[in-house]
Amino acid sequence: MTSTAQNIDHRVKKLLLQNKQFLLYCMIGLSGTVLDFGVFSLIRQAKLLDYQGANAVSYASGTLLSFILNTRFNFRVTDKIALRLVCFFGVALLGWSVSAGLLLVLVRIYGCNEYLSKAAALVVVVILQYNLNRLFSFRKSN
Repeated sequence: MTSTAQNIDHRVKKLLLQNKQFLLYCMIGLSGTVLDFGVFSLIRQAKLLDYQGANAVSYASGTLLSFILNTRFNFRVTDKIALRLVCFFGVALLGWSVSAGLLLVLVRIYGCNEYLSKAAALVVVVILQYNLNRLFSFRKSN
C-alpha cells in the first residue's frame, strides 16, 4: 500500500471511530426505516388504510424498533427507560407530524407518487430525529 493510500485509510478509520455513535444510529435507523416502509407498503397494498393511516401504523412500528435497538446497543442506557421511551416517542410524534405534513403537501397538493413522497419524508425526519434524540432521549444522566 502506498503512503497516500495508507494516509487515506488512516483518515477514514479515524472518521469512522469519531462518528461511531452516529453511524450506528443510522444503521439502527435504517432497520426502523425498512420496517416502517415495509409495513407502510403492506398496508397500502392490502388497501387496509389510506396513506396517512398506513403512515401512522408503519411509523410507530419503526420507532419502537429503533428505540429498543438504540437503547440496548447504541446509547447503552439502562436508567429511566420509561421516561426515555416517552421522550423518544415525543420526538417520534414530532417526526411523524413532519412526515404527515410532507406527505400531505407532496401527495395531495403536488400529486407526487405516495411511495416516493414517503421516501423523501423519511430522509428529512431521520435527520431531525437523530439530533433531537441525541440531545434529549439518550442524554446521559448526571
